Amino acid sequence: MAIYTKISSRDIISIEKKYNLGKIIHFKGIKKGIENTNYLLKTQNKKFILTLFEKRVQKKDLPFFMNLMDRLSKYKINCPKPQRNKKGGFLIKVKNKTASIVSFVEGKDKLKLNPKNCYEIGKNIAKFHKASKKIKLYRKNSLSLKEWPKLLNKIGNKSKIISPNLNGLMKNTFSQIKNKWPNNLPFGIIHADLFIDNIFFKKNKFNGYIDFYFACNDFLMYEIAICINALCFDKKSNEFKFNKKKSTNLIKGYSKIRKFSDKEKKSLNILCKGAALRYLLTRTYDYLYTPKNAIIKIKDPKEYIKKLKVHSKFNSFKDYYN
Repeated sequence: MAIYTKISSRDIISIEKKYNLGKIIHFKGIKKGIENTNYLLKTQNKKFILTLFEKRVQKKDLPFFMNLMDRLSKYKINCPKPQRNKKGGFLIKVKNKTASIVSFVEGKDKLKLNPKNCYEIGKNIAKFHKASKKIKLYRKNSLSLKEWPKLLNKIGNKSKIISPNLNGLMKNTFSQIKNKWPNNLPFGIIHADLFIDNIFFKKNKFNGYIDFYFACNDFLMYEIAICINALCFDKKSNEFKFNKKKSTNLIKGYSKIRKFSDKEKKSLNILCKGAALRYLLTRTYDYLYTPKNAIIKIKDPKEYIKKLKVHSKFNSFKDYYN
């Protein structure tokens, strides 16, 4: 989420006419995140999120995202529910960009997770995976292992402004990972971006997910690897220290609903390295190429250099789980 495209009161009146939401009495841009332009809309009784799709989100993928969120809502997974416009579709045009309006998920992200929160998140990820198994939709992961060389080529030696040896680190890591990447693991729809700001709590209890615009079909265990990177490190004096208690609780919570196979457990370390490299690549790319006029906070790529070093010292499931 970010503000790349500014909208006016006149745009809001035009949007209002396309839906049966009631009169929009207030709208405000949301600065968090880096992918799309988002606005909070308020009517007399309800709140909604307006999203204008920018950057990496491709138009052909939008029906997948809309249908996924719509169907997950029917399976009691608390997530933004796309609102149908007066023509019956989920999408409209705003400022010549494709846009959607979704329901507002109550609660907010927690700045600091405790191990109990990680247990709840793990349990709810497994519930989401079980529900998504019933949904016959498919989208390949546009940021999978096969796509990383393209990002590496675009970044090239420009990455030295972040860290002198970054290009070499990313290339060497990719070479090591691609030969060990698993196959034939349990597969399904994953969220693929479950960072702390995409997970909402209400009264200290898990209350839902937002931002499904990286959702795709991939290994279910890759979701856990992304979450270990995103949720199970503690920042102390600009260092990122792995919190095994959080990781253990995340895995325990997930296992309560869905058990991991031995093959999944064996793959966790390489998937964690891969997830760390994926975010190192995209953060580096965004650092180098995000427009200067975007109202946005660029996320630090160096965080994932440090996390990658931690995973490089590990080699088994027991490094992540007590």
